[in-house]
Amino acid sequence: QVQLRESDPGLVKSSQTLSLTCTVFGVSLTTSAYYWSWIRQPPGKGLEWIGYIGFSGNTYYSPFFESRTSISRDTSKNQFTLQLTSVTPEDTAVYYCALTNGVVVVMPRRLEDFASWGQGTQVTVSS
Repeated sequence: QVQLRESDPGLVKSSQTLSLTCTVFGVSLTTSAYYWSWIRQPPGKGLEWIGYIGFSGNTYYSPFFESRTSISRDTSKNQFTLQLTSVTPEDTAVYYCALTNGVVVVMPRRLEDFASWGQGTQVTVSS
């Protein structure tokens, strides 16, 4: 059974870099055709796809986030990490890591669009 678990971001202030790590249990990050995404849901809004790192280590980001986003991985720990620079209060949201198999979901409507997802972690950016 695949499980994903997001780290706790702690306190994040405007202009700082948000760093979140997703630890994956039950399957390897390098499993063929698996894509590991970061998504978020701001209060009162729908899901927003941020980007993914694929099974081969390739990355792709939403144009909306591309200029300040980096996703990397540590295969020895079976973790992948999101870094979002220059955060503002508008980056306040619940952040999720999620898995898709064989496809990439860039306009998710609901978490069930993904094969598996974490419980989410609340990120609040203070001004």
